[in-house]
Amino acid sequence: MIPTIRLHSQQLQNPAFDNPKDLVSWMGAIQAQDYAMSKWAIGIRLKSGNLQMVSKALQKGEILRTHVMRPTWHYIVAEDIRWMLKLSSQRIIAANDSFAKGQGQDISTAIYNKANNLLEKILAGNNHLTKQEIEDIFSKEGFGTDDRQSNRFLTHAEAKGIICSGIDKGNKITYALLEERVPPVRELHKEEALAKLAHNYFRSHSPATLNDFIWWSGLSATNARQAIASIEQELISERFAAQKMYLHQSYKEEKEKNVLHFLPSYDEYLIGYKNRTDVLEKEHQSKAFNSFGLFRPVILYNGKIVGNWNKSFKKKEMTLKIDWFEKDTEVKKELLSKAQQKYITFLMGEK
Repeated sequence: MIPTIRLHSQQLQNPAFDNPKDLVSWMGAIQAQDYAMSKWAIGIRLKSGNLQMVSKALQKGEILRTHVMRPTWHYIVAEDIRWMLKLSSQRIIAANDSFAKGQGQDISTAIYNKANNLLEKILAGNNHLTKQEIEDIFSKEGFGTDDRQSNRFLTHAEAKGIICSGIDKGNKITYALLEERVPPVRELHKEEALAKLAHNYFRSHSPATLNDFIWWSGLSATNARQAIASIEQELISERFAAQKMYLHQSYKEEKEKNVLHFLPSYDEYLIGYKNRTDVLEKEHQSKAFNSFGLFRPVILYNGKIVGNWNKSFKKKEMTLKIDWFEKDTEVKKELLSKAQQKYITFLMGEK
Protein backbone atom coordinates (compact mmCIF):
# COMPACT_ATOMS: atom_id res chain seq x y z
CA MET A 1 0.00 0.00 0.00
CA ILE A 2 2.79 2.47 0.86
CA PRO A 3 4.53 2.24 -2.56
CA THR A 4 1.18 2.46 -4.36
CA ILE A 5 0.25 5.71 -2.62
CA ARG A 6 3.74 7.19 -3.03
CA LEU A 7 3.67 6.61 -6.77
CA HIS A 8 0.70 8.96 -6.95
CA SER A 9 1.95 11.47 -4.37
CA GLN A 10 5.31 11.74 -6.13
CA GLN A 11 3.69 12.20 -9.56
CA LEU A 12 5.18 8.95 -10.87
CA GLN A 13 1.79 7.51 -11.77
CA ASN A 14 -0.76 9.53 -13.72
CA PRO A 15 1.19 12.82 -13.38
CA ALA A 16 -0.96 15.94 -13.06
CA PHE A 17 1.39 18.72 -14.22
CA ASP A 18 2.40 20.10 -17.59
CA ASN A 19 5.24 22.42 -16.60
CA PRO A 20 8.30 22.34 -14.30
CA LYS A 21 7.24 25.22 -12.04
CA ASP A 22 3.94 23.62 -11.03
CA LEU A 23 5.65 20.27 -10.48
CA VAL A 24 8.42 21.70 -8.27
CA SER A 25 5.82 23.71 -6.35
CA TRP A 26 3.90 20.49 -5.67
CA MET A 27 7.01 18.64 -4.52
CA GLY A 28 8.11 21.49 -2.24
CA ALA A 29 11.74 20.86 -3.15
CA ILE A 30 13.64 18.37 -5.30
CA GLN A 31 17.20 17.45 -4.44
CA ALA A 32 19.47 18.63 -7.25
CA GLN A 33 22.95 17.50 -6.30
CA ASP A 34 23.63 15.97 -9.74
CA TYR A 35 22.69 18.84 -12.06
CA ALA A 36 22.08 16.83 -15.25
CA MET A 37 20.27 13.99 -13.53
CA SER A 38 18.18 16.32 -11.39
CA LYS A 39 16.59 17.84 -14.48
CA TRP A 40 15.35 14.36 -15.33
CA ALA A 41 13.90 14.14 -11.80
CA ILE A 42 11.59 16.96 -12.90
CA GLY A 43 10.96 15.67 -16.41
CA ILE A 44 10.02 12.16 -15.34
CA ARG A 45 7.18 13.62 -13.21
CA LEU A 46 5.59 15.72 -15.98
CA LYS A 47 2.81 14.61 -18.31
CA SER A 48 5.14 15.30 -21.21
CA GLY A 49 8.39 17.19 -20.82
CA ASN A 50 11.83 17.53 -22.29
CA LEU A 51 15.19 18.89 -21.27
CA GLN A 52 14.59 22.15 -23.11
CA MET A 53 11.43 22.79 -21.08
CA VAL A 54 13.21 22.29 -17.75
CA SER A 55 16.22 24.36 -18.83
CA LYS A 56 13.92 27.17 -19.93
CA ALA A 57 12.19 27.25 -16.52
CA LEU A 58 15.62 27.55 -14.89
CA GLN A 59 16.72 30.23 -17.34
CA LYS A 60 13.58 32.30 -16.66
CA GLY A 61 14.10 31.95 -12.93
CA GLU A 62 10.75 30.23 -12.38
CA ILE A 63 12.64 27.53 -10.51
CA LEU A 64 15.98 27.98 -8.77
CA ARG A 65 18.80 25.64 -7.76
CA THR A 66 20.38 26.58 -4.45
CA HIS A 67 21.44 25.29 -1.05
CA VAL A 68 18.35 25.17 1.13
CA MET A 69 16.88 22.99 3.92
CA ARG A 70 19.76 20.52 4.26
CA PRO A 71 23.26 21.68 3.22
CA THR A 72 22.87 20.39 -0.33
CA TRP A 73 21.43 21.52 -3.65
CA HIS A 74 17.66 21.66 -4.14
CA TYR A 75 15.27 22.94 -6.79
CA ILE A 76 12.56 25.21 -5.41
CA VAL A 77 10.15 27.66 -7.02
CA ALA A 78 11.41 31.23 -6.94
CA GLU A 79 8.67 32.64 -4.71
CA ASP A 80 9.49 30.11 -1.98
CA ILE A 81 13.19 30.85 -1.64
CA ARG A 82 13.09 33.57 1.01
CA TRP A 83 10.81 31.88 3.54
CA MET A 84 12.60 28.56 3.05
CA LEU A 85 15.97 30.22 3.67
CA LYS A 86 14.64 31.80 6.86
CA LEU A 87 13.89 28.32 8.17
CA SER A 88 17.18 26.73 7.14
CA SER A 89 19.90 29.36 6.68
CA GLN A 90 21.43 29.07 10.15
CA ARG A 91 21.71 25.28 9.84
CA ILE A 92 23.33 25.58 6.41
CA ILE A 93 25.79 28.24 7.64
CA ALA A 94 26.72 26.07 10.64
CA ALA A 95 27.28 23.04 8.40
CA ASN A 96 29.24 25.16 5.94
CA ASP A 97 31.51 26.41 8.73
CA SER A 98 31.96 22.84 9.95
CA PHE A 99 32.97 21.72 6.44
CA ALA A 100 35.47 24.59 6.27
CA LYS A 101 37.09 23.71 9.59
CA GLY A 102 37.23 20.06 8.56
CA GLN A 103 39.27 21.15 5.55
CA GLY A 104 41.62 23.24 7.67
CA GLN A 105 39.94 26.55 6.86
CA ASP A 106 38.93 28.96 9.59
CA ILE A 107 37.01 31.69 7.78
CA SER A 108 36.09 34.66 9.95
CA THR A 109 32.86 36.62 9.79
CA ALA A 110 34.83 39.60 8.49
CA ILE A 111 36.19 37.56 5.56
CA TYR A 112 32.72 36.22 4.74
CA ASN A 113 31.36 39.77 4.79
CA LYS A 114 34.14 40.92 2.49
CA ALA A 115 33.37 38.08 0.08
CA ASN A 116 29.65 38.86 0.18
CA ASN A 117 30.27 42.52 -0.58
CA LEU A 118 32.44 41.57 -3.53
CA LEU A 119 29.78 39.20 -4.86
CA GLU A 120 27.17 41.95 -4.64
CA LYS A 121 29.49 44.25 -6.59
CA ILE A 122 30.51 41.89 -9.39
CA LEU A 123 27.03 40.40 -9.95
CA ALA A 124 25.17 43.73 -9.91
CA GLY A 125 23.23 44.64 -13.03
CA ASN A 126 22.15 41.04 -13.77
CA ASN A 127 25.74 40.06 -14.43
CA HIS A 128 25.48 36.27 -14.08
CA LEU A 129 28.89 34.64 -13.57
CA THR A 130 30.14 31.07 -13.48
CA LYS A 131 31.99 29.72 -10.50
CA GLN A 132 35.27 29.89 -12.43
CA GLU A 133 34.68 33.52 -13.37
CA ILE A 134 33.95 34.35 -9.73
CA GLU A 135 37.05 32.48 -8.54
CA ASP A 136 39.19 34.42 -11.04
CA ILE A 137 37.90 37.75 -9.73
CA PHE A 138 38.28 36.65 -6.11
CA SER A 139 41.88 35.68 -6.79
CA LYS A 140 42.64 39.07 -8.35
CA GLU A 141 41.11 40.77 -5.31
CA GLY A 142 43.54 38.96 -3.03
CA PHE A 143 41.35 36.15 -1.72
CA GLY A 144 43.60 33.49 -3.23
CA THR A 145 40.69 31.06 -3.23
CA ASP A 146 40.96 27.44 -4.19
CA ASP A 147 37.95 25.34 -5.18
CA ARG A 148 37.13 24.26 -1.63
CA GLN A 149 37.28 27.80 -0.24
CA SER A 150 35.15 29.23 -3.04
CA ASN A 151 32.53 26.57 -2.26
CA ARG A 152 32.39 27.88 1.29
CA PHE A 153 32.00 31.51 0.16
CA LEU A 154 29.28 30.69 -2.38
CA THR A 155 27.28 28.44 -0.06
CA HIS A 156 27.46 31.06 2.70
CA ALA A 157 26.22 33.75 0.32
CA GLU A 158 23.36 31.49 -0.81
CA ALA A 159 22.32 30.83 2.79
CA LYS A 160 22.41 34.57 3.49
CA GLY A 161 20.02 35.17 0.60
CA ILE A 162 22.54 37.18 -1.39
CA ILE A 163 22.95 34.92 -4.42
CA CYS A 164 21.04 32.15 -6.18
CA SER A 165 21.26 30.30 -9.48
CA GLY A 166 21.46 32.37 -12.64
CA ILE A 167 21.23 31.68 -16.37
CA ASP A 168 23.51 28.87 -17.56
CA LYS A 169 26.43 29.71 -19.81
CA GLY A 170 26.64 26.73 -22.10
CA ASN A 171 26.54 23.77 -19.74
CA LYS A 172 27.96 25.73 -16.80
CA ILE A 173 25.82 27.02 -13.96
CA THR A 174 26.04 30.66 -12.95
CA TYR A 175 25.27 32.74 -9.88
CA ALA A 176 23.10 35.84 -9.76
CA LEU A 177 21.92 38.30 -7.12
CA LEU A 178 18.73 37.06 -5.48
CA GLU A 179 17.25 40.56 -5.23
CA GLU A 180 17.62 41.00 -9.00
CA ARG A 181 16.50 37.47 -9.86
CA VAL A 182 13.37 37.16 -7.69
CA PRO A 183 10.83 39.96 -7.16
CA PRO A 184 9.78 40.62 -3.54
CA VAL A 185 6.87 38.57 -2.20
CA ARG A 186 4.92 38.69 1.05
CA GLU A 187 7.02 37.47 3.95
CA LEU A 188 5.81 34.51 5.96
CA HIS A 189 5.99 34.33 9.73
CA LYS A 190 7.81 31.29 11.07
CA GLU A 191 4.55 29.52 11.95
CA GLU A 192 3.24 30.06 8.41
CA ALA A 193 6.49 28.86 6.90
CA LEU A 194 6.54 25.69 9.01
CA ALA A 195 2.95 24.92 8.02
CA LYS A 196 3.67 25.47 4.33
CA LEU A 197 6.75 23.25 4.44
CA ALA A 198 4.81 20.44 6.09
CA HIS A 199 1.93 20.88 3.65
CA ASN A 200 4.29 20.67 0.67
CA TYR A 201 6.11 17.62 2.02
CA PHE A 202 3.18 15.45 3.04
CA ARG A 203 1.08 16.10 -0.05
CA SER A 204 3.99 15.07 -2.29
CA HIS A 205 5.65 12.36 -0.18
CA SER A 206 2.73 10.62 1.57
CA PRO A 207 2.74 8.38 3.42
CA ALA A 208 5.67 9.46 5.58
CA THR A 209 6.73 9.50 9.23
CA LEU A 210 7.82 12.29 11.52
CA ASN A 211 11.43 11.10 11.16
CA ASP A 212 11.10 11.15 7.37
CA PHE A 213 9.97 14.77 7.55
CA ILE A 214 12.78 15.71 9.93
CA TRP A 215 15.32 14.12 7.59
CA TRP A 216 13.94 15.78 4.45
CA SER A 217 13.41 19.25 5.95
CA GLY A 218 16.42 19.44 8.25
CA LEU A 219 14.13 20.84 10.97
CA SER A 220 14.60 20.12 14.64
CA ALA A 221 12.23 17.52 16.09
CA THR A 222 10.43 20.31 17.98
CA ASN A 223 9.86 22.44 14.89
CA ALA A 224 8.89 19.40 12.82
CA ARG A 225 6.23 18.41 15.34
CA GLN A 226 4.99 22.00 15.39
CA ALA A 227 4.79 22.02 11.61
CA ILE A 228 2.81 18.77 11.51
CA ALA A 229 0.46 19.96 14.26
CA SER A 230 -0.26 23.15 12.31
CA ILE A 231 -1.69 21.16 9.37
CA GLU A 232 -3.27 18.43 11.47
CA GLN A 233 -6.63 18.95 9.75
CA GLU A 234 -5.01 18.05 6.40
CA LEU A 235 -3.42 14.81 7.60
CA ILE A 236 -4.66 11.29 8.21
CA SER A 237 -2.68 9.30 10.77
CA GLU A 238 -2.29 5.58 10.07
CA ARG A 239 -0.07 2.77 11.30
CA PHE A 240 1.84 0.77 8.72
CA ALA A 241 4.10 -2.07 9.88
CA ALA A 242 3.94 -0.78 13.47
CA GLN A 243 5.04 2.75 12.57
CA LYS A 244 2.92 5.89 12.67
CA MET A 245 2.67 7.53 9.26
CA TYR A 246 0.88 10.58 7.93
CA LEU A 247 -1.09 10.75 4.71
CA HIS A 248 -2.14 14.03 3.19
CA GLN A 249 -5.85 14.31 2.50
CA SER A 250 -5.12 14.66 -1.22
CA TYR A 251 -3.67 11.15 -1.43
CA LYS A 252 -5.05 8.52 -3.77
CA GLU A 253 -4.62 4.78 -3.73
CA GLU A 254 -5.06 4.06 -7.39
CA LYS A 255 -5.58 0.67 -8.95
CA GLU A 256 -2.36 -1.21 -9.34
CA LYS A 257 -0.93 -1.26 -12.81
CA ASN A 258 2.47 -1.86 -14.30
CA VAL A 259 4.63 1.21 -13.67
CA LEU A 260 8.31 1.29 -14.58
CA HIS A 261 10.66 4.28 -14.47
CA PHE A 262 14.39 4.83 -14.81
CA LEU A 263 14.85 7.10 -11.81
CA PRO A 264 17.81 9.50 -11.64
CA SER A 265 20.41 9.46 -8.90
CA TYR A 266 19.34 11.26 -5.70
CA ASP A 267 15.69 10.94 -6.66
CA GLU A 268 13.08 12.05 -4.12
CA TYR A 269 11.46 8.61 -4.22
CA LEU A 270 14.43 7.35 -2.20
CA ILE A 271 16.26 10.34 -0.75
CA GLY A 272 13.07 12.03 0.45
CA TYR A 273 12.75 9.55 3.34
CA LYS A 274 14.94 8.51 6.25
CA ASN A 275 13.54 4.98 6.16
CA ARG A 276 13.67 3.49 2.65
CA THR A 277 12.84 -0.13 3.45
CA ASP A 278 9.22 0.30 2.34
CA VAL A 279 10.36 0.51 -1.29
CA LEU A 280 13.83 -1.07 -1.20
CA GLU A 281 14.84 -4.40 0.36
CA LYS A 282 17.64 -4.05 2.92
CA GLU A 283 19.91 -6.51 1.17
CA HIS A 284 19.89 -4.33 -1.96
CA GLN A 285 20.37 -0.92 -0.34
CA SER A 286 24.13 -0.83 -0.94
CA LYS A 287 23.41 -1.07 -4.69
CA ALA A 288 21.17 1.99 -4.58
CA PHE A 289 23.17 4.20 -2.19
CA ASN A 290 26.17 3.98 0.10
CA SER A 291 27.03 5.20 3.60
CA PHE A 292 28.86 8.26 2.17
CA GLY A 293 25.66 9.69 0.70
CA LEU A 294 26.19 8.62 -2.92
CA PHE A 295 22.88 7.72 -4.61
CA ARG A 296 22.86 5.85 -7.91
CA PRO A 297 20.34 5.78 -10.78
CA VAL A 298 17.80 3.06 -10.01
CA ILE A 299 14.89 1.26 -11.64
CA LEU A 300 11.44 1.67 -10.13
CA TYR A 301 9.00 -1.14 -10.90
CA ASN A 302 5.50 -1.20 -9.40
CA GLY A 303 6.58 0.92 -6.46
CA LYS A 304 9.75 -1.04 -5.63
CA ILE A 305 13.40 -0.28 -6.43
CA VAL A 306 14.58 -3.36 -8.31
CA GLY A 307 17.78 -2.50 -10.17
CA ASN A 308 20.37 -0.03 -11.45
CA TRP A 309 20.74 1.54 -14.86
CA ASN A 310 23.17 3.71 -16.77
CA LYS A 311 23.61 5.12 -20.24
CA SER A 312 25.55 3.16 -22.83
CA PHE A 313 26.60 4.29 -26.30
CA LYS A 314 27.25 2.07 -29.29
CA LYS A 315 27.91 3.63 -32.69
CA LYS A 316 26.60 6.95 -31.30
CA GLU A 317 23.27 5.35 -30.40
CA MET A 318 22.26 5.58 -26.76
CA THR A 319 20.79 2.64 -24.90
CA LEU A 320 20.19 2.02 -21.22
CA LYS A 321 22.19 -0.73 -19.55
CA ILE A 322 20.19 -2.58 -16.89
CA ASP A 323 21.43 -4.48 -13.84
CA TRP A 324 18.61 -6.18 -11.93
CA PHE A 325 19.05 -6.77 -8.20
CA GLU A 326 17.36 -10.16 -8.62
CA LYS A 327 18.58 -11.96 -11.70
CA ASP A 328 15.23 -13.68 -12.27
CA THR A 329 13.32 -10.36 -12.49
CA GLU A 330 10.86 -10.46 -15.36
CA VAL A 331 9.52 -7.29 -16.95
CA LYS A 332 7.64 -7.06 -20.22
CA LYS A 333 9.77 -5.73 -23.07
CA GLU A 334 7.07 -3.20 -23.98
CA LEU A 335 7.23 -1.68 -20.50
CA LEU A 336 11.02 -1.41 -20.61
CA SER A 337 10.89 0.08 -24.09
CA LYS A 338 8.30 2.68 -23.04
CA ALA A 339 10.35 3.77 -20.01
CA GLN A 340 13.54 3.97 -22.04
CA GLN A 341 11.83 5.96 -24.78
CA LYS A 342 10.53 8.46 -22.23
CA TYR A 343 14.06 9.17 -21.09
CA ILE A 344 15.42 9.41 -24.64
CA THR A 345 12.57 11.71 -25.64
CA PHE A 346 13.31 13.91 -22.64
CA LEU A 347 16.95 14.26 -23.65
CA MET A 348 16.44 14.52 -27.40
CA GLY A 349 13.20 16.52 -27.47
CA GLU A 350 12.68 19.68 -29.43
CA LYS A 351 15.78 21.81 -29.61
